[in-house]
Amino acid sequence: MDYDSTDIPVVYDRARDHGPEVLQLWMNVVASSVGNHRVTTILDLGCGTGRFSEALAAHFDAKVIGIDPSLKMLEQAQRKLRDNRVLYQLGCAEAIPVANDSIDLVFMSMALHHFTDQKLAARECRRVLREGATAFLRTGIRERIPEYPYVEFFPASVPIMEACVPSETFIREIFESAGFSTVSVDVIVQEIAADYATYIAKVAAGADSVLAQLSPTEFQTGLDAMRAHAARVSDKPVSEPIDVFVFR
Repeated sequence: MDYDSTDIPVVYDRARDHGPEVLQLWMNVVASSVGNHRVTTILDLGCGTGRFSEALAAHFDAKVIGIDPSLKMLEQAQRKLRDNRVLYQLGCAEAIPVANDSIDLVFMSMALHHFTDQKLAARECRRVLREGATAFLRTGIRERIPEYPYVEFFPASVPIMEACVPSETFIREIFESAGFSTVSVDVIVQEIAADYATYIAKVAAGADSVLAQLSPTEFQTGLDAMRAHAARVSDKPVSEPIDVFVFR
C-alpha cells in the first residue's frame, strides 16, 4: 500500500500502540533472539512511524537507522523523536541506503508483506548485515489468518490477506536462499486491547492497510458486528498472534 496516498500515518500510532508492557515484551523477545551477539547498530526496516525505533535504541544502547518509503510515516516518526541515537531516512527494502556489512541487527515489524520484491529485500538484508548478525522478522503469515481477531467480523478481509501475506515456507525460503540460516520460528501472542470496546476504537481509527481496502459498507458492517459481539463479552481482553522468524 502507498501510505502517502492515505491518511493512515496520522492515526497509525493511535491504532497500533499497545502500551509499554507490550513494547517491553517485544524488546525482551528481540534481545533473546540476538543472544550474546554485540549490537551497536540496528536497522529498523520498514520503520513506519518509528513505533519500535526508540525502544530498540534504549534497550540495546545502540544507533538505530529507521528506513521507510513513506514520507508521511517518517514525518510522524520525526515529530515524536526524542532519542538522538535514532536516525530516520527515506528508502526502500529493495535498495537499503546503508553500506555493506554495517548492521548488527535488522528488525522488521509487519513490513514484509508491503515490500515490492521480498526476495530482493532478503538479499539486501544479507548485504548490510555483518557476518553472524541477526535478522529479526515480526510478521503475519498466511496460515495464521483465521486466528486474527477481526477476521470473523470482516470476512472480505480474508482474500485480501491471502493475496499479500506470505506463508511460513516462503519466508524461510527467501531468507535461506539469500544466505541466512533459520535460527528459530515462533509465535508470540500479545494482548492488543483490555476489552472489545478499546479494540473497536483502534479498528475504527482506520489504520489497518487490509481493512482500508474494504468498501465503506463492508467496513461499517464489520464494526457493527464487533459492537454486537462486545456487548456480549464486554470485559474480555483481545489478543493476537504474531509470528517471529530469526535468521542469522
